[in-house]
Amino acid sequence: MNEIKLFEEKEIRSEWNEKERQWYFSVVDVVGILTDSLNPRKYWSVLKMRLKKEGSELTTNCCQLKMLSSDGKYYKKKLGPKH
Repeated sequence: MNEIKLFEEKEIRSEWNEKERQWYFSVVDVVGILTDSLNPRKYWSVLKMRLKKEGSELTTNCCQLKMLSSDGKYYKKKLGPKH
């Protein structure tokens, strides 16, 4: 089940995993909202590289799932860590 969640009237794509019984949220969408970045995908990419250089393991807990994009197609999107 795919759904759009709203945060301060901005969209965050989400996906329900029935097997694990938990929601996954698009990190790129969250980064875009929190940073007001014009290119949240690039912002997330640079942030991941910096975190990796610092020895952070945050990005190892992220996976990619296909999520519905604004053009109506499904693309792999980076999703937040499982908690």
